[in-house]
Order: sequence, then structure tokens, then C-alpha cells
Amino acid sequence: MLNDTITHAERELYLTLLELAQQQPSAYEWLTRLPTWLNDIKDKANYAHAPAYQASVARLPQLAVNHVDLNSDTLTIEASLNESQRKQTTALLKQLMPWRKGPFQIGGQIGDDESGIKIDTEWHSDWKWQRVAPHLSRLDGRRVLDVGGGSGYHGWRMAGAGADTVIIIDPSCLFYHQFMAIRHFVGSADAHTHNTGRYRTHYIPVPLEALPEHSQLFDTVFSMGVLYHRQSPFEHLQQLKGQLVKGGELVLETLVIEGDANTVLVPHDRYAQMNNVYFLPSVAALIGWLEKAGFSEVRCVDVAVTSMKEQRKTEWMTYHSLADFLDPNDSTKTIEGYPAPMRATLIAKK
Repeated sequence: MLNDTITHAERELYLTLLELAQQQPSAYEWLTRLPTWLNDIKDKANYAHAPAYQASVARLPQLAVNHVDLNSDTLTIEASLNESQRKQTTALLKQLMPWRKGPFQIGGQIGDDESGIKIDTEWHSDWKWQRVAPHLSRLDGRRVLDVGGGSGYHGWRMAGAGADTVIIIDPSCLFYHQFMAIRHFVGSADAHTHNTGRYRTHYIPVPLEALPEHSQLFDTVFSMGVLYHRQSPFEHLQQLKGQLVKGGELVLETLVIEGDANTVLVPHDRYAQMNNVYFLPSVAALIGWLEKAGFSEVRCVDVAVTSMKEQRKTEWMTYHSLADFLDPNDSTKTIEGYPAPMRATLIAKK
């Protein structure tokens, strides 16, 4: 028997936006565009694998879930799995590979991945959350936008931290269906306990530039691992700003390099084998960019060199990873000779 996880999640998203529009009229434009956004991601003409991804999610079995922990580093759905369910679930989830952001665990209990299915993703996204979370304004009751949210791992953590509503956006067809696979097992565990009982965590499969401009709907906006992929970083910063309420908080995480306020690296061709990396500023330069874009109270809260333990090849992501992108004789440099990936997190106010 097929499940209706995707249909139900999309209905919850629609009702959430409808309720929001009654308070914030700018959300009506989101409602107008929503059918197109959701239809396009399922169109085989746009995404050849879309029907297969949908089928994988629809065939996931119903489990007797005992508890869902959105606050554990490994996002864990505690449930009993018999051998048939384990094999079926593992096979279907592996049809949604590669899994890049996580980790997740389906079945078993927290800390017991022997009896459950551990999705050991390429990235230890929990490490990034550990670096970022202590510096955030409390998310309790806040409306949050997660730009470029991948599989949705960080969005779930935002809900776990008390956010009233989390909307994840990312144009990837694969990541959208990975989110829906996890949603299938999370069920209503993230739902409001008062009033409507609506889901709190949602996913719209579009890039930031597809959103209505100047919506001013969100108290906190996250952009983590996106800025360096943008050909126009200032346009990206303005788009982020337009989604924030006055006084709202931006959380920006991106690749940086060492240097002063005038230092910006523009890779000639590829950077760590990525052909879509355009600008890597120094922290000082990035602070200047944010201030020039009209943000205030800009501060850098973390700088971390990406390690081969944080980003690596796994059973659930079998392609090349960071170890393949660094100079084999000098891990402080990329294979192209640039400084190895270093990421900074900055927080600013609108």
C-alpha cells in the first residue's frame, strides 16, 4: 500500500501559508505561486528522476513510531523495525542517494544505531549546528527561513529548537524527496500542540530568487553554504534581507579566506573541484559586504577549517568528497592550489 506523505505535507504547507496570509498579506503571493512550485518539481520534463523519487517515498512502510527527537545530533525516529521493514526501508532510502546533509536514524533508540537504520551522510551537519546554535537568538516562537537547506537536517533542528514555523527552500528535486522521506517517519511529531496542530517544518523546492521579493515574513533567515555559489553576492544579501522582518536576524555561513577587508578570492576555474564557486571573501571583507547591504550589528561568531572527518565519503554518499578535492601532498590547499575550505558564520540584524 502506498502512503500519501508528500500530498499530506504539501497540504500542510498550503494551510500554513493560508493562515500566515491572514496575518501577513505578503504571503498571498506565495500561495499564488505555490501550485507551480510544487508541480514543477514533480515534472519528469524538468527532472528525469522525479517519478522514481516519488515512488520511493510513497512505498516507505508505516512504522510504529515511539518517539522523534529533533534535538539529538543524529535526528532519530525511535521505532521498532522487523527485518522485512528494515530491508524495505533501507533499499528505498538508498534509492534517494547521495545523502549529503544529516545524519539521520530510522528505528532503534538514540545512541543505538545497531537496531536502526543509520543514514551516515557525507556531512556531519550536526557539527555545523553545534558551532552555530549557541550564538542564535532564541528560536522559540519565531518564523524561520532556511535557504539552501538540502535534505532539511538543519530545518528539523530549528524546529527542535522551538521555532514556530520553519520553511526550507532548495531547488534540488533529490533533496526535496529526501526531506519527504524523513517527513514520512517524523509524521506529526513536529506539529503545534495548540490550536491547529499544523506541521511546523515545511519544504518549498525553489531557489531564493524565486520567492516574492520583500516578503518580510521571517524573524530569522539562515543562508548556510550558499553565498559562494552566487554570481552576485550582493544581490543574494539583498534577497535575504527582503525576507526578514525589521529587526530580524540573518545567519550567514560561507567559505572565507584569510586576509584584510580588501581580500577576496575569485577562483579562475574550479575551487575544490566545484565549478560554481565565485567569491570567497575574508571575514573582514564579508562584514563590509553585510554592512554595505544595510545590515547592522554584524559579528563573526565562528571560523572553522573543514576537516575530512566532517565531510567525507560514506556508505550513503559514495562519490568523491573532501579528501579527493585537496592536494594529496598538502591538505592545507585544494587540488587547484587555493587555501583549503574554511567556513565562517556571521550574524547580523536587519
